[in-house]
Amino acid sequence: MHGINRVAAGLAFILTATSAAVAADRSIVVLDASGSMWGQIDGRPKIEIARETLGEVLGAIPTENEIGLMVYGHRTKGACDDIELAIAPAAGTAAAISSFAAKLNPKGKTPLTGAVEMAAKALRSTEEKATVVLVTDGLETCGGDPCALARALESSGVDFTAHVVGFGLSAEEGKQVACLAEETGGKYFDAKDAGSLKDALKGTIARVETVEERPAAPKEEKPVADPVNNVVAKAYLYEGGPALEGNDDVRWDFYPLAEDGSRGSTAVDGTYGGVRSFALKPGNYVAVAKLGALTNEEVVEVAADGKPVETEIIFDAGILKVTPLFTENGPETGSDARVDMRFNGGEDGGYGTVTVYAGAGLVEIHGRIAEARAKKDVQVEAGKTLETTIVIPAGTVIPHATFTADGEKAGSGDIRFDVLAATAAADGSRHNFNGGYGPDNRLFVPEGDFVLVARLGQATAEVPVSVKAGQATEATVNLNAGVLAITAPGAYRIDIRSVKDIAGAQKGLSGAYGTEHQETLPPGDYEVSVTHEGRDEKKTAKATVSAGKRTEITVE
Repeated sequence: MHGINRVAAGLAFILTATSAAVAADRSIVVLDASGSMWGQIDGRPKIEIARETLGEVLGAIPTENEIGLMVYGHRTKGACDDIELAIAPAAGTAAAISSFAAKLNPKGKTPLTGAVEMAAKALRSTEEKATVVLVTDGLETCGGDPCALARALESSGVDFTAHVVGFGLSAEEGKQVACLAEETGGKYFDAKDAGSLKDALKGTIARVETVEERPAAPKEEKPVADPVNNVVAKAYLYEGGPALEGNDDVRWDFYPLAEDGSRGSTAVDGTYGGVRSFALKPGNYVAVAKLGALTNEEVVEVAADGKPVETEIIFDAGILKVTPLFTENGPETGSDARVDMRFNGGEDGGYGTVTVYAGAGLVEIHGRIAEARAKKDVQVEAGKTLETTIVIPAGTVIPHATFTADGEKAGSGDIRFDVLAATAAADGSRHNFNGGYGPDNRLFVPEGDFVLVARLGQATAEVPVSVKAGQATEATVNLNAGVLAITAPGAYRIDIRSVKDIAGAQKGLSGAYGTEHQETLPPGDYEVSVTHEGRDEKKTAKATVSAGKRTEITVE
């Protein structure tokens, strides 16, 4: 729905701005590595975008800044305690953070509340100023309450601030995590909207600079009368309809309007609610009302005599509920599907069944599960609710591997599975539809015929697999391989090579530094070469590998 560059720019802005604003403080980036981070934006996994952005941003941060990395959902499926302080906050951690992020394999749940709490403790937030930047593409899935945590931290009197980056969240989802920032004096940033993100960060940086660089001299306070509500703001879903009183999906913000027509970057007042009253000083303002992804605005003049002013904003919108299905008659996809909608005045979306406010008129609905895509157009009427479905014909491949044809399933998390196109392109390559490490993964692909490829060490094998929409297909690949384990006391390096071919040539297959090395290999004969530090002579030995068996040798 939105370009990779816009999302990457959004993440870069928040991370860079946070670093600049709190250069003297210690910070922790809390990175979402849950399974949904394999979801794609313009054909690329979100985790890849996050990795690249982290690397770029950290490379531009002064080395003296103390920054750490907290990660969740990266080690175990379904575990709510899968939270790790990967890199403790310290100066010069940029390379270590980038390196760790590059190895992440998202797979688990989203215990974001627990992760932020652990980050706050790691920063010793009860003793000194602390800042946490949470980057998440999903909501809490482990029962935590981020809003309650934020209130607890704020009420405890600690100097703690959380900024939250909603990575592809819908407007409704964003509201559920924004409280974490708002309750602690931080900011919530929507990575989909680079323009508003840039404005928000400018306001944040400007305020920090004002406090740190130009402290105001103490002034004698004069008694001031309590402000009087002199502006009534009313929002309407459609013309002629009732005001949206009691609807907290509406967000109001009032920005000062300069004589030259320019709008201030920081709102002087704002809150949620379809009908609200505000106390504003005399002057001109731009009243901005947001309803989901829709935005409308109106100029408001507050007279010096304090005469009440009423402003009304009409969104000319309806409500659209979209449920993604695997097939025409079900089942529902649940959160495995991403649904995005483009309509007059904006675009919105989310995972699973999504309900949005959509501008009246034509709405493009786009659904995707991995590389399975679907598109549907509907017409939304102002003031009406439309419920519809979109069929995304995807199925799953559940991969397994064995070392022999009749052997037990291999449980190694190092096995790489990829679902490739059944037919090769003209250059011999085959498109990769999905992949991941470890057995029993659910690899979503479009309905059709494919080849499942398994790789472990030097062993590679494949089997054909056919996938039907809404169904799970289990496929087992026979690696036809064994394991060669080598021990070489005092060795500097161990290498495994093929035996010489008829021309006397050898091929290097695998190697490692140290006194032990293990590799998965196809059946056959191999040569092991051992190097000792300070010695020119290499020791060699022969080894034979059999499928389904472990061969252990010692080279002394």
